[in-house]
Amino acid sequence: QVQLVESGGGLVQAGGSLGLSCAASGRTFSMYAMGWFRQAPGKEREFVAAINYSGSATYYADSVKGRFTISRDNAKNTVYLQMNSLKPEDTAVYYCAAAFRPYYSGSQADYNSWGQGTQVTVSS
Repeated sequence: QVQLVESGGGLVQAGGSLGLSCAASGRTFSMYAMGWFRQAPGKEREFVAAINYSGSATYYADSVKGRFTISRDNAKNTVYLQMNSLKPEDTAVYYCAAAFRPYYSGSQADYNSWGQGTQVTVSS
């Protein structure tokens, strides 16, 4: 099992930027695809971004494409989500997740381990 701990959430004004980090335990981090998901109040959890095991390929939800960037540092067992041009509708609890497979997926069902989540609030 992989333990995931997110950090970096907070309150930001619309148009601002915020960076999230997700630290993973275990020595096999470099073998896993990683993803970020979010859940807004009263809504279902949704896909945000994913990255393959090496960081060479990424995938984004249309709602964040061009504004968010996912990256990873396998030497540090960490995946990142840089969020720019934030909008109030980006307000949600953000979760990172690990898929025990090398290639990314936008489906929650493909992810095996989840972090506890970090709150991101964007004020208008």
